[in-house]
Amino acid sequence: MKRAIALVDGNNFYVSCERIFNPAIEGRPVVVLSNNDGCVVSRSPEAKALGIRMGVPFFEVRRLVNSHGLVWFSSNYALYGDISARMMELLGEFAPRCEVYSIDECFLDFTGMVIDINRHGHNIRDRVRRWLGIATCVGVGTSKTLAKLANHVAKTQGHYGGVFDWEMLTAGERDDAMARLDVAEVWGIGRRLAPRLHDMGIRSVLDLRLAPAKRIRRRFSVTLERTVAELNGLPCIELEPSEVRRGQIAASRSFGRPVTALDEMREAVASYAIRAAERLRAQHSLCKEVGVYVETGRFVDIAERYNASSAVPLTVASDDTRRISAAALFVLERLWRPGYRYKKAGIWLGGLRPAHAIQTDLFAGYERTRSAQLMTAMDAINRNYGMHTATFAGAGIRQPWRMQSARLSPRYTTSWEELAVVS
Repeated sequence: MKRAIALVDGNNFYVSCERIFNPAIEGRPVVVLSNNDGCVVSRSPEAKALGIRMGVPFFEVRRLVNSHGLVWFSSNYALYGDISARMMELLGEFAPRCEVYSIDECFLDFTGMVIDINRHGHNIRDRVRRWLGIATCVGVGTSKTLAKLANHVAKTQGHYGGVFDWEMLTAGERDDAMARLDVAEVWGIGRRLAPRLHDMGIRSVLDLRLAPAKRIRRRFSVTLERTVAELNGLPCIELEPSEVRRGQIAASRSFGRPVTALDEMREAVASYAIRAAERLRAQHSLCKEVGVYVETGRFVDIAERYNASSAVPLTVASDDTRRISAAALFVLERLWRPGYRYKKAGIWLGGLRPAHAIQTDLFAGYERTRSAQLMTAMDAINRNYGMHTATFAGAGIRQPWRMQSARLSPRYTTSWEELAVVS
């Protein structure tokens, strides 16, 4: 049975999320910025037409606000995450198996389905657009790499109407299409490996597909050899069900201004511990290790630079925010050095394992039950009434260290106080 794997991708996802509740910016150049309003991480087609590149520092294009009506927003992760969850739930109705690959990408397995794939792809686009207001593109191939490449074709070649399946083409037409695509467009190649492939005379996707697999493995790696196989329609990368647990969970942010006081750093680390513990419970896991890192940044004099990290094991695997936060603050005390201007900190949780697989003794089991009841109650409150409704005092109230978000849109879907108002 021939495989049929689709990749559905939200177009300019962050910008699209902003436009759902702000139709006045439809048709205008719009960008969304990274942490601390630093760089462009999402662009509308109109912004791309102005020559705004992905990752460009905002100060380099800020002049376009006055000259071309450029609209900009700070990243609203609460909004984007919620819209993403809704989109992924909706996409799950269109295939028996799916893999959420990123906040705006999802692989769907159509293998064995008795459908017109092109029509099914257009139905997906129409449903997501009508129900959520998000424009998408759908690419289909016999492997995940081909699906990813097909999505690029669907996105950049408008005559396909946002849906492209390699099986729509004859063998000769597929060769011609791949010959016109730069090898850098292949999943996992990018701008880093492309120059090395160019030096070997491999410039197009077709060149890579026809390259001897053993030669590619010898010059690069087995991973790139698998990519060649996938381009030839031989699947080597399986779909990972969405319920697969992550091996590590991390939480971090750059500070809105340098942190020089230990009390502020404690608040920041405690805040990240709360966020990481929530993610840990969401995937029904426990952790056995808590790590912390602090850094002053790379663009300061060597004498002013200090980057350090460390971790500590937990005596009992846990998902309790209190235990995780206490361990993180213990590590922080060991790392802290006064006299530095810290730009970023973060924590990670390691040694993850399924919560149901942990065995404890009688007394630990009782404590675990009480802990689970408290954490469940807090998660339910925050889920029903908005993030941070129930939190811990250790994370602070004013949080002056928080990243800059000078133009943050409302959390329309996750906060009662910020619901859209119709007037």
